[in-house]
Amino acid sequence: MQTGYVRTYERIAPLYDVLDKGYEVLWKRRLRTAAFAGISGTILDAGAGTGCNIPFYPHGARMVAVDASPAMLDRAQRRAARLNREVEFQVLDLTDTGLPDASFDHAVATFVFCVLPDELTLPALQELARIVKPGGTIRILDYTLSRRAAARVWMRLVAPWLQFAFAARYTARFEELLPAARLEVSESRFVFGDSVKFLAARRTDGTQDAGLPGLHPA
Repeated sequence: MQTGYVRTYERIAPLYDVLDKGYEVLWKRRLRTAAFAGISGTILDAGAGTGCNIPFYPHGARMVAVDASPAMLDRAQRRAARLNREVEFQVLDLTDTGLPDASFDHAVATFVFCVLPDELTLPALQELARIVKPGGTIRILDYTLSRRAAARVWMRLVAPWLQFAFAARYTARFEELLPAARLEVSESRFVFGDSVKFLAARRTDGTQDAGLPGLHPA
């Protein structure tokens, strides 16, 4: 049975790129470019959606894109075909992918944890920790609630629409749950004001991650 957020994305899949286009053009593309910079090997795009990350996949990498919404992933497949990019697509639950242990060199999740319900955040982090190799990196790019008064008020005003349209929120707790997933942060910084954060994490039995090149605080 589909969860609420999956039903939302099944419904909005045909409109998602139109609804999000302004954000993509103004600032998201820059962050997506840097999120994949400097990594290679076998890479998981966790929660790939309609495939907005596909233009920025490292050439020569083996890319696996997963999402819980078949309708969103169908659009990602079409995007990959248009861009002539070879990508493996799988409809999977990010909390229980069934993928083999330690099968990825890196995992990247862009604007995914803002969508996952609170009770699924830790299981998703634990799953990423399981399927990424020791010494591999887990890169997360996502919203946080601004500490600036004016921005915070605006985000709270917009929050009901964000929840209604995208089943998303600004208050995902992914960073504080990393230790419970046996992950440790090697880099954590704001990259768009103080409302979008990048962090790089690694398994506690891994080696130090070099972090994310090319992203600088906005």
